[in-house]
Amino acid sequence: MPATLSGLWPDDLGNEHPVAVPPFRIVCLVPSITELLFDLGLGDSLVGRTAFCVRPASRVRLVRTVGGTKDVDIERIRELRPTHVVVNVDENPKWVADALAEFVPHVIVTHPRDPEGNIGLYRLLGGIFGRQEQCDILEAQYRGACAAAFREWDALPRHRVLYLIWRNPWMTVSRDTYVSRTLSIIGWDTAPVKSARRYPVLSDLSEWLKEVDWALLSSEPYRFQGKHVAELRRMMPDGSPCRVALVDGTSASWYGSRAIEGLRYLSQLRRSLA
Repeated sequence: MPATLSGLWPDDLGNEHPVAVPPFRIVCLVPSITELLFDLGLGDSLVGRTAFCVRPASRVRLVRTVGGTKDVDIERIRELRPTHVVVNVDENPKWVADALAEFVPHVIVTHPRDPEGNIGLYRLLGGIFGRQEQCDILEAQYRGACAAAFREWDALPRHRVLYLIWRNPWMTVSRDTYVSRTLSIIGWDTAPVKSARRYPVLSDLSEWLKEVDWALLSSEPYRFQGKHVAELRRMMPDGSPCRVALVDGTSASWYGSRAIEGLRYLSQLRRSLA
């Protein structure tokens, strides 16, 4: 989103934030955005992160942890005296944002819903924290990665995929998600076509395996491994065209700077599976 005429930057809930005056003290509760903050040159201002914020590994380990994305330690954050906390609609419960708003001057709420949302995210954080040059570089790189993927896959046959994110119960993503819309760029259309839930539970996985070309097992939030590939192959109905593969979940689900390399990875994965 662009800044308003008054110079304020609206986040994804419409909360308006002024340009920050250094020094700022940032706590980030979103793994992908923690990596983005480092890539924007804000690593030295990061005073807190979740245990799942693991990139860049060489630098993030020096930042104090404040619990997980769902079970945030509010009192530990209070001790860090942050000027800004970055949260996400999907990653963090609403009660966390509400509790933080009682003592944190600026709670920045993010919620990219599609690949284009990466551009808004770069501009939002770059605008608030005065990192316009770094923001412009990331935006150019991301637009280049999107354009390359469209050129490669737009004219080729599309594949139906079942992107699995959990086991017991089996869960997938609806088309109303960032993951599904990212996979669509490289010609992978997720099943189901319609769903009342953004993350549907599949009661009979074998029936879905009849309907798709690929079952993709994500490395997160559930860490699927080779043994799960074998498990699905044993479940495969006779005559099903479906094949099974592992996929790096960060490449499909992490927005921010990771999305640039993520698109390149996904294109390479589709080439290798072909």
